[in-house]
Amino acid sequence: MITSLIKDQNMVTIKNIEENDFEELVALFLEFATFQNQPEKMKNSVEKMISEKDFLHGFTARDEDDRIIGYATFFFAYYTWVGKSLYMDDLYIKEQYRGKGIGTLLINTVIKHAEKEKCDRLRWQVSEWNKPAISFYKSLGAKIDETEKNCDIIF
Repeated sequence: MITSLIKDQNMVTIKNIEENDFEELVALFLEFATFQNQPEKMKNSVEKMISEKDFLHGFTARDEDDRIIGYATFFFAYYTWVGKSLYMDDLYIKEQYRGKGIGTLLINTVIKHAEKEKCDRLRWQVSEWNKPAISFYKSLGAKIDETEKNCDIIF
């Protein structure tokens, strides 16, 4: 657990995702899908998360009342050109909490976790329309690959 003072004197706590977070997280997952203009793609549920909990890793950002105000999820991957990597699937902060350093706190927690786990790379994606996120990631030193595109097969 990491606790940090954020702009405006609010205390934010970073914790590992736990099963009792799933209900709040499902609501945030839908909020994020809506932010991405793709709410119809959100298929997850508390029941699904419980049955697949061994695959869900990440951190939550919590306000002073212990409500989840943001999250980062990730998983380990192996890339043939690089080796062991951490893939950050999502980083999301509720709209009213953006611009207060919470995203930076969360991603730095993920970066430290990847380093602790001796990963060779941390990778994630960003929508090309999301200019504020692109600027934020570049400010962290991220290199944004304009070549690769996602390929999905949905079952």
